[in-house]
Amino acid sequence: MALTLDEAVAQLGHRLSPKRRSAAARLRRLADPAAGPSLVEALQREVRDTRTWETQYQLVMALGACGHRPALGLVRELAQRPFEATMVYTSLGDAVIRLSTPDETPHSLRWCLEAGTPMLAAGALRAVAMERLALDSATIDYVLDVLDPLDPHDGLRFWAAAAAAGWAAPRVTEFLQGCAAGPRADVAMAATASLQGEYRTYAFL
Repeated sequence: MALTLDEAVAQLGHRLSPKRRSAAARLRRLADPAAGPSLVEALQREVRDTRTWETQYQLVMALGACGHRPALGLVRELAQRPFEATMVYTSLGDAVIRLSTPDETPHSLRWCLEAGTPMLAAGALRAVAMERLALDSATIDYVLDVLDPLDPHDGLRFWAAAAAAGWAAPRVTEFLQGCAAGPRADVAMAATASLQGEYRTYAFL
């Protein structure tokens, strides 16, 4: 039987990392803002152990899913720390966007893209795609300026292509056409869907 909210919160303090990770994943699915403060405390403890990066990833993703905006400062601070497991940066970029208000989103996205950490940028663009966020034209141009010099095989193009289904700016069609004709099948698939104005559901950790 699936854990209740209270059971999952209690399990965040379990001595075994897999149990804590399972609790965080459950809270991520529940997406209940009430879990926010407990998730913050658990994450602050968890990041002390570099071995438990998978649990850290799920805790950050749960914070984003819960929409616990007071955690944004902590998430940004962690995004500037060194992590051997770069997947943690993906969750942090994702959470930065999810925890930002609509007015803050353009600045938050730029912040992630300017950080110089590819996985942080990927996480931020993933959240834009999954939340189907419509960006303003200046922000779209900025994103495309970042992507233009990248190698056609660069994975950062995937989530941008997926997100662009809802983008309205003169350069978007050209960008998507280039991606659709590019060498990566996953990027081409996402770009083709976006050219048709179609958001797809993409699986991710």
